[in-house]
Amino acid sequence: MTDPGTARGAHAWDRSIRLWDLYFAIAWAATLAFVLGAAYPGWRVRAVAAVLLVPLVPWYLAVGRALLQEDPPDERRALRYLAGAIALFLPSAVLVGETRLIAFALIPQCFMTLRRHWALVAVTLINLVPVVGWALLWHPSAKDLFSNSLFAVVTFVFSVVIGSWIIRIIEQSSERAELIAELDASRHEISRLSAAHGALAERERLSREIHDTLAQGFTSLLMLVQAVEAELEDDVPQARRHLALMTETARQNLAEARALVAGGAPADLDGASLPDALRRLAARHDAVVDVTGAVRALPAGPEVVALRSCQEALANARKHAGSSASVAIALAYAADALTLSVRDDGCGFDPAAPGGGYGLTGLRARAAEVGGTTEVRSAPGEGTTVTVRLPVPPALPLLGSTS
Repeated sequence: MTDPGTARGAHAWDRSIRLWDLYFAIAWAATLAFVLGAAYPGWRVRAVAAVLLVPLVPWYLAVGRALLQEDPPDERRALRYLAGAIALFLPSAVLVGETRLIAFALIPQCFMTLRRHWALVAVTLINLVPVVGWALLWHPSAKDLFSNSLFAVVTFVFSVVIGSWIIRIIEQSSERAELIAELDASRHEISRLSAAHGALAERERLSREIHDTLAQGFTSLLMLVQAVEAELEDDVPQARRHLALMTETARQNLAEARALVAGGAPADLDGASLPDALRRLAARHDAVVDVTGAVRALPAGPEVVALRSCQEALANARKHAGSSASVAIALAYAADALTLSVRDDGCGFDPAAPGGGYGLTGLRARAAEVGGTTEVRSAPGEGTTVTVRLPVPPALPLLGSTS
């Protein structure tokens, strides 16, 4: 449903009600001048007709003006207003024919405040009754009667035409007001949905970041704690080595947490190249790294995706392939692509099996964000290879080649 204030603002006359006031004042003053200056009938009759016109002004100001600004106007009030205006108009119009000039101020109000059928009834009374009453009162000549009747018919037809135009303008204004209200509501809904979508996307991004960093770090800490408990009695040097690794992992988790809060680059990439970050990551997981191609600076997006994908693949390898499985990381720089592969020789799995896990959904979603793809090859007893291919800009000046 259209808000009344919105709808009113859609009508041209609501923004220029003073123009209607001016129009009514001019029509009333001109009618009064014509009545007082008429040659027939006598001045006393003309004075009475003029006096009857005076109440039209306060009646319009007190009731009619407010009706013109309502949307829609109250029909009962409109009928009372126009009935009063017509009652004041008709006696004067019957007495002096020049009074009919003010009909041009009353007729638009009929169509602006009433429904079509009531407006036509009011317009008929305004145009035809004065001529009939005038003819019965004054018994004019046939020539005068014909000219006045013809004038009444012409003004009636004009009233219907202009009234139909006014009604059409009102309908179009109402339709436009409704459309504006709907568009405004749609804009607010789109804004709300966009904000909700943005919040959901940010939540998903943070979930992936936490899963790929903090959660995996805590998982590594738990595994290291279990290893230390088993080694304390039989292999103290190895237990100390694992304790040192626990300390490094905790520090790394703290750095990642700070990076997440600050919204900066991953801790491993802070001030380091992608190959160096992968080597540090591999050292914490007893993996080996092989880098091929011309190493070069890349935008942050592909490098972050490559690092996070490697973290996820390593965590899955340790979780599902077992700590005894060997893991190899391969990073290949090409002219327009960056390829990361993480392979383990663990027990493998069936990628097509329901609930395969291994964070495949997160891996694919992260790669897709930068236009890349993720491929997983595995089979029971044959290990697993996760390959992420990311598009990158054409090669920049070489920084060197590492193998």
